[in-house]
Order: sequence, then C-alpha cells, then structure tokens
Amino acid sequence: METTFDESIHSTTAETSEDYIGVIYGDIGTTEFKCSISAPVEKNEFIQVHHETCGMVLGRIDQIERKTDLSIEKAQMMQKGEPVPIEEMVSAQVCIVGYRDDRNLLQVPRTPFKAGEIIQKASESLIKKVIGLKDDRKTGAYIGMLTGHLVPVYVDINGMIQKHVSILAKTGGGKSYMAGVLLEEFIKHNVTTVVVDPHGEYCSLAQRAKSVPRGEKFKVVPRSYESRLMKFSPDTKINKDAKPLKFTLSNLQPRDILSLTRSGNVRNNLTALREALDLIRASRKDYDVEDILRVLEAQDDPSNFSLMNELEYLREVEIFAREGTKVDELVAEGKTTIINLKGTPPDIQELVVNRVATALFELRKLEKVPPMMLVVEEAHNFCPQQGKAATSDIMRTIASEGRKFGLGLLIITQRAAKVDKNVLSQCNTQIILKVTNPNDLKTIMASVEGLTAGMGDEIQMLPVGVSLVTGANISMPLLVDVRPRETEHGGKSVKILDG
Repeated sequence: METTFDESIHSTTAETSEDYIGVIYGDIGTTEFKCSISAPVEKNEFIQVHHETCGMVLGRIDQIERKTDLSIEKAQMMQKGEPVPIEEMVSAQVCIVGYRDDRNLLQVPRTPFKAGEIIQKASESLIKKVIGLKDDRKTGAYIGMLTGHLVPVYVDINGMIQKHVSILAKTGGGKSYMAGVLLEEFIKHNVTTVVVDPHGEYCSLAQRAKSVPRGEKFKVVPRSYESRLMKFSPDTKINKDAKPLKFTLSNLQPRDILSLTRSGNVRNNLTALREALDLIRASRKDYDVEDILRVLEAQDDPSNFSLMNELEYLREVEIFAREGTKVDELVAEGKTTIINLKGTPPDIQELVVNRVATALFELRKLEKVPPMMLVVEEAHNFCPQQGKAATSDIMRTIASEGRKFGLGLLIITQRAAKVDKNVLSQCNTQIILKVTNPNDLKTIMASVEGLTAGMGDEIQMLPVGVSLVTGANISMPLLVDVRPRETEHGGKSVKILDG
C-alpha cells in the first residue's frame, strides 16, 4: 500500500522550517482559510502564518479532513488481498486568533492572507504573546499544559477570588481531580481556603501521591500538604482525624430549629418550643438541646412528647453545644480548612454550610478574617436552581457581593443545569471538563462567554484529563491538559469486581 502527499509543494517548501505544516489554498478570508497538511498535526493545535501587513499571526486548527481516491471498487480489491495504491491529501480549516498590534491590543487582519503562504506550528513565544499567557508563578495557579504544546498555563489566583470560579463536568469527568489541583496551588500560594467537602474526598491532600504519571513532562513530584490542612467535621465518630465542628442554638429562631427536625406538626410544636426557649433565655445566654429537652420534660405535658421525639434527632446528630467552634479556630491565614461532611445527613449538611458561609461573609465584611476562597463541592445541593435549600440565600449573596469583600467562591458540580443561574452566572472563571447531558450543555453555553457551537461539540468529546478553561487572565477559551496531582486523589471510583 502506498501513500503520497502533494510532493510538488512539499519539495519546494519543506526546507523553509522544521515547523513546516502546509500551505494556504483556495478561497481565503480574514478570519479563516484552508491549508494543505503535510506534517503530523491535530485538531485545536495552534499554527502561525505570515501576513503581509500584520506580521506573524496566530491561528488554530478547527477541522482536519483526509481526501483520498479510494473508491468502493478499489476497497473490494483490497479485501481480496490485491495491492492497491492510495493517493491522499490532508487539508485543515484554520480559524484566526489574531496578533498583537503596537498598542498590545489583540487584532485580526483586515485583508486576506496570500494563497501559497506557508503554515508553521506556532512558537511558544507567539502563543504566549497573542493569548496573553504569562509564566506568573508568583500569583498564578499552574494547572497544566496547553493541549498539543509544551506551554504551561497559569490561572491568576487574584482573578479567581475576585470573580469566582466554577468547575463543571459529568460524573467521572475529573472535576474533583481538577479541584484537587487548584487546592494544591492555593496551598502553595498561602491562600486561605475553606472547603465544603460532602464526601470527605479532599482529606487526601495530606497524602503524597503514590505515583505521578507524566510527572517529568509536567515537572510535578509527589508532595504532602498535611501540615497546611485543618480538618473539622460534625461527625468525628466517622471522621476520626477531624476536630469537632459545633454550633450554638442561641442564634437560631424556633422555626429554624423545627425545620431541622422535619416535624410534621409545626404549628403546635412551634408554640411549645418558643415557650421553652423563652424560659431558658430568661436565665442564660448559651444552651443546648439537652437544656430544651429538660424544660419540656419538666412541664410534664403529653402534647410535648412529639416535639421531644423530634429534638432527640438533633441531640443524636451532636452538632449543637453550649460553646460552638470559634471562627478563629476554623479559619487560619494561609491554611486550608476542610469541613468533612461525610456521614452527615443532607439537612444537617445544609445547616452546617449555611452557618459557616454566613459567618465567613459577615466576618469578612468586618475584615475579622483574612481574604479567602470558599470551595463548595456538590454545589447543586447547596444552591439549587429548582426549589430552595437552607443555603440558597447565602450562596447567592456571596456570589453577588463576596468579591467586594475578598471572599471568593469556587463551585464544583456534575449538574450545571441544577445550579442556581444567579450563582453560576457570577463565576467568570470557568473550568469545563467532559459534559454530555444536553441540559447541562445548554446551561454552560448560555453562561460562558466566548463559547462557539463548535466548542459545545468539543466539550462532549473531551478526554478525561483535558479541560476547557476561560476567564481570569485567559482572554479566550483554551484546551488544557490538566497536570498530575502531587497528592493522592480522594475521589476515585470504587471497583466492585477485579479483572
């Protein structure tokens, strides 16, 4: 079998550059053109081409097509084992990204390129200049390499905190892995961080990775951040390495307490609970569930039995105490606090997140805690689009006002369509991994600026480990090969069968 390219063109231009790819042909525009391909190249790779007035211009390969003369008759001959020569030509559709003018503004040529102009693989310096990528290790989070190129990508940490972040992917798409990469970078840069961790998967930041695939390429080595972590949990029986996270009842209204008990007889129980609280508050400031039960029991009123049974549930959960966890214990400058909610019922998770997020927001307004990033995993549970969670209001408030006070928000979800649009739209830095659900894709395309219909198709086909990144210091959507984790990944799927 024989394969040939357009040898006449290749022989006259191949010596021009070792980065030679092909030549422009056909009808040519200012924003796109077609070119022949005579060297290995992949979709989404960046190329460079000279323009007569603009100098070197950056482009990106949108589509690649292989044209052959193999007919059905020749294919049948091949099936019989007969040798058949095949002539083929590869062409690509190139979309122009632009160039930087003398004012350093991104521009697109106003006149078409010349037919016959040579196409080359883009140099690292041109990619960085046109796209605006900087090796800013001081304030940038290193998340990986530009797909198809050995160009490191740093996302501005200040920009993420000031404009919020979302990590979106289908289940198994790598969202928790990507979040772990960002958390490693936050820790290295001494960013004060509080992580809402419903499944306890981010505690693995304390463990060195057993192996780092492609570590040499990405210049990543195993590392542990145990000394930089603080772990708290409402349930220290399950999460034994965490400190207890406790709250006081004194700031809760009777109706709020009943909402946690799932009481079916709110009207009658509300009156009894309000009277009990009034008696307690007349003599003391701090109290717990035991104190309320003691007062109700002393009244010896049969109508209180159902309320007492409901309050027993709160006592068993053990998140309320006379003295709650102080914020200066929970938050320490330059450290990462993991609120491990593994084993905690969903309604109590909402209570915990509501109390913590509200305290962080109010104290940040008063500058009593350092500027920080609040990371919320499974965000669709805490700020749902349909219905309302106990945390909905504070999440909307942080999303709309947190940036003014130095409280950044990073939301992580596998169901973008189920996240409150008011929260998602405030996340100007988007990290998108593989998404296939049509409703989620529609939500992403509507909420992320600069995404084309072609990129929507691309998101559905992203391999695990590749993300589409936009926002912060990145002026256009970029495909990034996510760097390996330095620490163990705590969100791995569990195998049922070995084989």
